[in-house]
Amino acid sequence: MKNSGTKKPSSPKIIPRAAHTVSRDEFSKSALKVLYRLHKAGYQSFLVGGCVRDAMLDLHPKDFDVATNATPEEVRALFSNCRLIGRRFRLAHVRFGREIVEVATFRAAANHADDDHAHDEAGRIVRDNVYGSIDEDVWRRDFTCNSLYYNIADFSIWDYTGGVDDIKQRHIVLIGDPDKRLREDPVRMLRAVRFAAKLDFTIDDTVVEAIRQDRPLLANVPAARLFDEFLKMFQSGHAEQTFELLREHDLFSMLFPDTDKELNRDEAFLEFVLAALRNTDKRVRSNQSVTPMFLIGVFLWNPVRKHASRLRSKEKMSESQSLSLAAYELSGQQQRRIAIPRRFTVPMREMLALQPRFTQTRGKRGLNLLQHRRFRAAYDFMMLLASVGQFDEEMAKFWTRVQTESAEQRAASFQITASKKSKRRRRRRRRPAKAKSSS
Repeated sequence: MKNSGTKKPSSPKIIPRAAHTVSRDEFSKSALKVLYRLHKAGYQSFLVGGCVRDAMLDLHPKDFDVATNATPEEVRALFSNCRLIGRRFRLAHVRFGREIVEVATFRAAANHADDDHAHDEAGRIVRDNVYGSIDEDVWRRDFTCNSLYYNIADFSIWDYTGGVDDIKQRHIVLIGDPDKRLREDPVRMLRAVRFAAKLDFTIDDTVVEAIRQDRPLLANVPAARLFDEFLKMFQSGHAEQTFELLREHDLFSMLFPDTDKELNRDEAFLEFVLAALRNTDKRVRSNQSVTPMFLIGVFLWNPVRKHASRLRSKEKMSESQSLSLAAYELSGQQQRRIAIPRRFTVPMREMLALQPRFTQTRGKRGLNLLQHRRFRAAYDFMMLLASVGQFDEEMAKFWTRVQTESAEQRAASFQITASKKSKRRRRRRRRPAKAKSSS
């Protein structure tokens, strides 16, 4: 356990190239180009954060963040392929095709009234554009494992916070006072869980206690930002472990309150959710596509079904119609916590509304389901239900088989008989009327 009141060292522990295992071969050529150009122009330039951590752990980093003493405007002057973004945190994005290297200027604590820095009433940082030195910047970072700087000048690693030791001990430790750091940015609670799940690290007791105390502050985080964090937590190949840790620290209820209530009272629903998370992780590991709308549909499935049942008791509507309306209303409520874009909520509603139609294996209505634009997603959802015994296994096999059949075989499977063409009645030509003689 770390003592949250430790004194800040005035200088870093510098680990020379010969004493660490991090190689430039682990970093993208684009990131190295940015580092070298900044260094050549006379600026300090470091890789910092997750890419250094992952390189130390042999995890082959994919995202590369650069820290420098150059201001955003000075970075833009060096790179024609650069644009400045953000008001909360002013950053430079240097684009190389599809790859973006993020460049941040060293930050410092705000000490003057006119500094570009602001907190809300709960202590959350809403703007932080006070620039400083690397000695100040490190204390603005969140976890010790994310606070290592790789110096392109001599390929050394600078460690101010004991991050190297924490990585060796596989420990998630907040820099500074945990309560204060979580109040500054409550999303750090979710990040602690995400890193613990991804890296198989344990979360320090001081951080666990601060999470227990400060978890309600997640309600103050903009819903759009929580959706971005949702993607990182559940679409990166560690969804099941992340979910378990979120529930262990009572954070999942802050994101999906209706789902959390159902999970606590329905073991079958929990089994279905876990199967979906395992399936998502398996797809990510196999480089198959994943979409957030599927897991959102899984999380909302039980609440939607129950709400749909209440709607049908009040109004006369089909099961599919009630599911669609219930999904619309509950996804609207969910937006207050996580701002899910419409491009995901609309197909999610359609996927859930199609579930009753899988019980129809006879006639043209069943056959037409194969042509529905959401058939594949709905089919995958149904197969997941079948895998945990919550949909008829023989019907699931039927829908799997008919997808590979010919048109004639499908007609037989759905018991569709060719209709007899009715003979057209030959119309008798009407004879033109005889002209009446005028008298």
